[in-house]
Amino acid sequence: MSEVYRNDYPRPQFVRKEWLNLNGEWEFEFDDHGKGDQDQWWQRQEEYSKRIQVPFAYQSKLSGIAEPDFYDLVWYRRSFQVPEKYKGKRIILHFGAVDYEASVWVNGNLAMTHSGGHTPFSADITPFIQDGKNEVVVRAQDYSTDVTLPRGKQYWLQDSASIFYTRTTGIWQTVWLEPVASSYIAKVRMTPDIDRKQIEIKAFIEGYETKTRQYLKTRIEFKGKLIAEDQCLVTAASETRSIQLHDFNDHGLGGWWTPENPNLYDVTFELLQDGSVLDQVESYFGMRKISIENGQLCLNNRPYFQRLVLDQGYFPDGNLTPPSDAAIKQDVELTKVMGFNGARKHQKLEDPRYLYWCDKLGLLVYSEAANAYEFSEQYVERFTKEWQESIERDYNHPSIIGWVPLNESWGVPNIWVDKQQQYHALAMYYLTKSLDPTRPVVSNDGWEMTKTDLFNIHDYEWRKEVLEERYRTIDHVLASRPSNRELAVTGFPYEGQPVLISEFGGIAYKKSEWEGWGYSGAENDDDYAARLQAVIDPLHRSSVVQGFCYTQLTDVEQEINGLLTYDRVPKLPLETIKAIVLGKA
Repeated sequence: MSEVYRNDYPRPQFVRKEWLNLNGEWEFEFDDHGKGDQDQWWQRQEEYSKRIQVPFAYQSKLSGIAEPDFYDLVWYRRSFQVPEKYKGKRIILHFGAVDYEASVWVNGNLAMTHSGGHTPFSADITPFIQDGKNEVVVRAQDYSTDVTLPRGKQYWLQDSASIFYTRTTGIWQTVWLEPVASSYIAKVRMTPDIDRKQIEIKAFIEGYETKTRQYLKTRIEFKGKLIAEDQCLVTAASETRSIQLHDFNDHGLGGWWTPENPNLYDVTFELLQDGSVLDQVESYFGMRKISIENGQLCLNNRPYFQRLVLDQGYFPDGNLTPPSDAAIKQDVELTKVMGFNGARKHQKLEDPRYLYWCDKLGLLVYSEAANAYEFSEQYVERFTKEWQESIERDYNHPSIIGWVPLNESWGVPNIWVDKQQQYHALAMYYLTKSLDPTRPVVSNDGWEMTKTDLFNIHDYEWRKEVLEERYRTIDHVLASRPSNRELAVTGFPYEGQPVLISEFGGIAYKKSEWEGWGYSGAENDDDYAARLQAVIDPLHRSSVVQGFCYTQLTDVEQEINGLLTYDRVPKLPLETIKAIVLGKA
């Protein structure tokens, strides 16, 4: 079991010093016939028959089980002891992600339920805690063949094929305990304003009572220097403060966050009462702005050309779960070394530690939902809930510069003619804007767009001359039909939005034992380099295109069109790839 999942705090933008990691070996059981509910396995006396390494799903090698077959109902159990120093505190039990539905019992008591395979959930389990040994049981249920389930790239058939991969069922992100006071900081929402040189902070206080006098203290530092300190009386369950950052007068643009200079401000929040610290949380933020000015995509009020790579976040032994924090960091570092300044996280809400490394090392991120494949009213309910939770979880990350709720009409396959599906796309656009008006939203990445802030096109054409002609002028772009799809739904004409080629390339080149396919193929290193240059150069030369996203960072199972193999080995020298990506080859 990798030590990263024992030592690295799983929520790096909202850190408490005291916590207890519950990863590692758990008891485990398949339950094909639903006997667990009938026989009440949450209070079963005999041991479960298997062992699993959490947080790896049973389909992965690192779980210790590596069973790819369909088992949609599974049970987990482990014991734990609450450290003596936690006595007198409230105990919160956290789950990073469980796919898809979860019920959690503590010492035989139902503590929480949750649906949504990519988003976190937690509960105060203090009423159920006892002295000495405690026991937590998790019932996880997936719906592997339901194509209306938000699933991303998890295939609903037995074996991986084409662009679909091995499924993930059950716990696949960290599980941990955290002690808090009876009143504590539940979450914060930080919104930078570089034009006013301010950070707006909205803090939410759990357990606030009007009869107490509590104070929220905020301390902001930049590179070890105290920049601002603020303290206010808590008068409600949420407090909003706007804090001026006077350090901008000292170093001008130096404090702004960009991929080239990923400056971060460190923040300490303290909840005070009667001179004592009830709660303390460490966090950070980046001062950056993403905007669209006169049809140009801008970072910090300046046009910014985006060189992105599609990153699906799969790993050979962990599937959706990275094997270690070092592996997460390596993916970000390799992305930057190859000349990219951003990534589109494709069909996956990534582990928060990935976003932490993007914040810290400097990498733009488009956060994309894990989509369903077909439409239904139940899908709308499921998807809308999970997407809202995704935005809430990741709102504070400066690396995230755009939201992508829908991709290639997945979940809305008849959007071209179906008004109900068009309304859903519109609803997701406006819902996202209502939750976060600071970032652009892409209504349906690739084609058949409705209301959208960016005009994102998927185009796997491999002939240089065709790409040069297609992206020569905006009229040529609008007349094109890549993938034989209309770019915009009737009634939603192009309105001058920035044009990005958000999927292209996909050149298959085998450099490992994996067999598979891509959108076009290379025969040797020289052919591969020439093909890369043939699809990237026209986009650099275009007067219309304001950014691109190359498919893709790594091979994934049978899909061998990565710049790196599945094991993260470059298919060409990194400096060669970088020169092509930068348009300097």
